[in-house]
Amino acid sequence: MYSVSDLTVNFTGDPLFEGISFVMADKERVALCGKNGAGKSTLLKIFAGVKEPSGGSVSMPKGTRVGYLPQHLLTEDGRTVVEEVKLAYSGVTAMREEANRIGEQIATREDYESEEYQKLIERLNEIEERLGMMGESGMMGEIEKTMVGLGFKRTDLERPCSEFSGGWRMRIELAKILLSRPDLLLLDEPTNHLDIESIQWLEGFLKTSGSGLILVSHDRAFLDAVTTRTIEITLGRIYDYKASYSGYVKLRLERREQQLRAYENQQKVIADTEDFIERFRYKATKAVQVQSRIKALERMERIEVDEMDNSAVRLKFPPAPRSGSLPVEVEGMTVSYGGPEILKNVDLQIKRGEKVAFVGKNGEGKSTLVKCLMESPEVEVKGTCKLGYGVKVGYFAQNQASLLDETLSVFDTIDRVAVGDIRTRINDILGAFMFGGEASEKKVGVLSGGERSRLAMIRLLLSPVNLLILDEPTNHLDMRTKDVLKEAIKAFDGTVIVVSHDREFLSGMVEKVYEFGGGKIRECLGGIEEWLEMRAKERAVENGDTVKKTIDSISTGGKGEFERRKEESRQAKKAERDKEKLEAQIEKTEAEIAAMEERFAKGETNEELMRQYAEAKEHCEQLWEKLI
Repeated sequence: MYSVSDLTVNFTGDPLFEGISFVMADKERVALCGKNGAGKSTLLKIFAGVKEPSGGSVSMPKGTRVGYLPQHLLTEDGRTVVEEVKLAYSGVTAMREEANRIGEQIATREDYESEEYQKLIERLNEIEERLGMMGESGMMGEIEKTMVGLGFKRTDLERPCSEFSGGWRMRIELAKILLSRPDLLLLDEPTNHLDIESIQWLEGFLKTSGSGLILVSHDRAFLDAVTTRTIEITLGRIYDYKASYSGYVKLRLERREQQLRAYENQQKVIADTEDFIERFRYKATKAVQVQSRIKALERMERIEVDEMDNSAVRLKFPPAPRSGSLPVEVEGMTVSYGGPEILKNVDLQIKRGEKVAFVGKNGEGKSTLVKCLMESPEVEVKGTCKLGYGVKVGYFAQNQASLLDETLSVFDTIDRVAVGDIRTRINDILGAFMFGGEASEKKVGVLSGGERSRLAMIRLLLSPVNLLILDEPTNHLDMRTKDVLKEAIKAFDGTVIVVSHDREFLSGMVEKVYEFGGGKIRECLGGIEEWLEMRAKERAVENGDTVKKTIDSISTGGKGEFERRKEESRQAKKAERDKEKLEAQIEKTEAEIAAMEERFAKGETNEELMRQYAEAKEHCEQLWEKLI
């Protein structure tokens, strides 16, 4: 049981949240929601013990193991991927070393009846049970399964961590946390660096892990799949519902509508009562009724309506100038970065007005194709990759927010790129993006990730374009801002390319999906739902083929991966049976020793008994050595 009691956090005297309390069961999976800046990440840091609250407390059972994934982290170089991930099992290694030390003590001590000896045996049994639960015997199999699930290739495991980008290093850290099997998982935007298939794998893992979970995410589909309870932080308070995020949104709206109806009815009763009191206050014949109603008003429990944070971005893209009929045309294109080819002989045409999604695992070429369209000098292109007649591009790069000058103010950032009449409306534009008033004077360096993304998005609105290229535009945006952006894209009358892993964001917005993989690009007519359905069917077929190949391998006598694993399983079962036999022999021998010691206690001594006793002791020690 985890308990939050009267928790308060103040920043420069202003409360982020104040006096919040809730209780969470050990294995409960909770979604923590709210706008950017509401305090979600701060609450996770308090749970993780890396930040102290201004008041109140968080309590959890003694010995609780917490796994915390922050939004940003620093990783060290010097290890391979598998060496780094094995650190998740550092507790296993330490426990195995302790078990070996205890085994040595048990083998050498002779005070079998002492309390200390019994405690050693109990501790050894406890460690062995714990190691079994933590999957010591299948460590490498678990590591491989987890890394592949998170999008790594098996050949990546021996590569140095230094060869991977920040997003891939975040996956390595996530793998370490998942493999450590903590009692409580604290995950802050874990899907930001994952592709759709890795997100789906993570969903399955979290639902079956057995750990408690507090999850911060702006991926609505992910929240709905994983969590069963939603806590929203808004305006310094929390609203707590036993429902998934979508269920919570519906229940929250229904609750507020009920409150509004009840409030309006009560206000009418209050107005009528006050009117009666005012009209008959000075009439002696109505004095009793007037006093009765005055007391009724005093006793009345006034209905409150939940506050709603209605501040939101107002976003509308300018009308798109007309372009040629084929804004994007790719033919026989091969792309590399001076090394291996990332895309090979691909063909692609995007028609005017189409809204398409680029999907696929990270590193398969989605952002690379975008760079080709933007004529980036870092990529080498063979074949044709061109923009059509009259195309004007509005480009939001994956790292757009980090490219902003941190020394400039919000106002100056926009003022430097605005031209013409737009310069006279900068304050209005900033106000529409929730940078009104003093917020426009903030330095970019102090803005949150979501605020930086909003600021970068403003730059797209400063001149009319007819081709929007958005590379992971929803990272760091809260639910409400994502919804506003989605509606603005749907209303945009130009052509749109969206690189995204957010299924709910893409749903109902794109009409065609391009899947990147193995150096190729595959076109899927239909939206993201149709593509997901197609991939699910293909995975089912792939899994069926794997089983068939395994059966074929067995029937032909081949020694494949299946047989290796089968042999490992057979050996493990044999070792377990041998262990059980040894334990039974030890138990029997120790019973014989105890019986002979009882005879000694009664004063019975002879040479044959002494010889049997010595042999039994030696035999018992040999059995323990084999067992350990």
